[in-house]
Amino acid sequence: MMRAACITVATLTAHMAEAAAGAAPLPAGRPFAAPEIAGRAPTAALGGLGEVTLALAVVLAAIFALAWLVRRLRVVAGRGGPLAVLAEVRLGPKERAVLVKVGAAQLLVGVAQGQVNTLHVLAEPVDVTGSGAREATDRPSFRAALLRSLGKS
Repeated sequence: MMRAACITVATLTAHMAEAAAGAAPLPAGRPFAAPEIAGRAPTAALGGLGEVTLALAVVLAAIFALAWLVRRLRVVAGRGGPLAVLAEVRLGPKERAVLVKVGAAQLLVGVAQGQVNTLHVLAEPVDVTGSGAREATDRPSFRAALLRSLGKS
């Protein structure tokens, strides 16, 4: 095993020496391909690295802030189709009672952290538009929710 590794290293070294011999020699006065870069202080490169790191941190912070905002405002919701959330009531910090429309039937569902339980299947559909609850299709736009949270509405 060791002998095979030594032969491989020797072969690679021979190939590299052949490639270097075939390459054009560097001029004596210009040891680098870009001498203006070689003359700069290494702190300039660190400054650029700091700027890139700061820009990356700002972008990541913006992404996390937008994800938190979308999750907090519950802007992303399924609309239309045979499944719709008609109304919901918060029962605690992580518990809710949700009225769900599935086809023509309506279900009252309890939602807690890590579990969803059917509480009741309604025999007759409940009209939630007259009771002050909003339908899933009547949710305010993101702009209206943002203005309301900023107190400008």
